Amino acid sequence: MHHYQSKNLSPKQNYKFLTGSVIPRPIAWLTTLNQEKQLVNAAPFSYFNIVSKDLPLVSLSINRRKGQPKDTAANLLANGEGVIHLVNQELLAAMNQTAAELTPDESELAKTDLTLIASHSVAVPAIAEAAIRMEIKVHQYLPIFDSQQTIISDFFLLEVTDYYFSEEVFDVEKEYILAKTFDPVARLAGDSYSFLGEMTDLLRPK
Repeated sequence: MHHYQSKNLSPKQNYKFLTGSVIPRPIAWLTTLNQEKQLVNAAPFSYFNIVSKDLPLVSLSINRRKGQPKDTAANLLANGEGVIHLVNQELLAAMNQTAAELTPDESELAKTDLTLIASHSVAVPAIAEAAIRMEIKVHQYLPIFDSQQTIISDFFLLEVTDYYFSEEVFDVEKEYILAKTFDPVARLAGDSYSFLGEMTDLLRPK
């Protein structure tokens, strides 16, 4: 076994080891609103997962860039709401386009052919082409500090207020999401992504 102590590694090494090991990761493709500029931002994040079901919460961590919060984090902190879209193969290229680093005065969606539609419980528009989306509101915010007491990441617990599923990926009678039909994309390391592939069912022991 190759052994490393994280305290002896650079941030880049820790990033490579974490993103190369914790795979595959779901992608939260988030739209948020800069109310001051009336600008809709869109960006994908893979530091994302489920937290609880009794209160439907998901977690999202957004690393800072040069000590400053990214547009998505700044918008969530300012107005506390957004829309998470889940990504499938059909939207992979468009999602990747919105990962570009732009100025706060530019919308990532301007470089795509995506369509924005109004949401139900939040003021933030949603991406119409996404087969699954969730409107969210900030439930809790936790700044993540390094050893120098500098904020390095903005961590959010987000409450899901509304779910949307396209007819093609949802069995209404059973209330199941049809994973194979949805064809989700997951994040790996570097520029790599993975797809659903073969599925196996195993009954849990009692």
